[in-house]
Amino acid sequence: MSAAANRRLAQTARQLSAQAIHYSTTMSSPYSPRIVGAPNTLDHRVLIQQGSNVVSPFHDIPLFADQNSGILNMVVEVPRWTNAKMEISKEEPFNPIKQDIKRGKLRFVRNCFPHHGYIWNYGAFPQTWEDPASMHAETKAKGDNDPLDVCEIGEQVGYVGQVKQVKVLGIMALLDEGETDWKVLVVDIDDPLASKLNDIEDVERHLPGLIRATNEWFRIYKIPDGKPENAFAFSGEAKNKKYATEIIHECHEAWRRLITGESPAKTASYDLSIANVTVENSPGFVRMSDPTSTYASLPAERREPPAPIDPSINKWFYISSAQV
Repeated sequence: MSAAANRRLAQTARQLSAQAIHYSTTMSSPYSPRIVGAPNTLDHRVLIQQGSNVVSPFHDIPLFADQNSGILNMVVEVPRWTNAKMEISKEEPFNPIKQDIKRGKLRFVRNCFPHHGYIWNYGAFPQTWEDPASMHAETKAKGDNDPLDVCEIGEQVGYVGQVKQVKVLGIMALLDEGETDWKVLVVDIDDPLASKLNDIEDVERHLPGLIRATNEWFRIYKIPDGKPENAFAFSGEAKNKKYATEIIHECHEAWRRLITGESPAKTASYDLSIANVTVENSPGFVRMSDPTSTYASLPAERREPPAPIDPSINKWFYISSAQV
């Protein structure tokens, strides 16, 4: 790919991100982002508000948007085509979204040709938790101590902190450094193809190549940073909607045990914040009216222009078959 083509693709990604920000400020939703600090800096945070009240995207947003129809809420952490590795902070009170840090530096995923940044809207299901003390019978690996990861494959580019209503299509089991790291494939219920996508086989029928590209992306995305390729359980096969739904319910139940204090040692040993404003039987329940609580000290919105990033983040990497 030529340098001019690279520049055009990067410009398109910036335009899509700008459109997503505009979308976030014009569409009505019960949830909205509270932006604090400049993107691409260590102090940047995206808190989630319901109305004007901050809520935890880990604990307060319901998993089920409509339990009867199987529609779920997902929280977008990383918009499609972007590189900053944004994620829900499990440790901080009310779990703002922040950029991941390693060895004191902000983390970005690399562009592994032909994939620019993340190739879906990437995020997490609220009120789910992959218990690191629980060994999965089929993957033979324990959970990764995170909310359940979600890849939303619809055509609309999301924005950080967006809460989408989605339908489940399937799931993959990444084995990341000895842990089971489930990746659930979903589609926004408002996507033009949503009525045609109801299970994993529909994805290949209507979006040919996407499942293969998803498998490849997760296998190779760490190679530019000097790490080996990732492995999958089930030989990389994407399991169907029924299997995915079972995993979601298991992780929802693990979260319930965590938030209600049935396993209090886990909260401390895994450095998790369970501060919340909705689960009244939780040891972490906080009354918003309490002036002495951590809730009262949450920062006000403070939007600032993005800080510049190292130009090497936009470099393309060509991963040969010999490397994988």
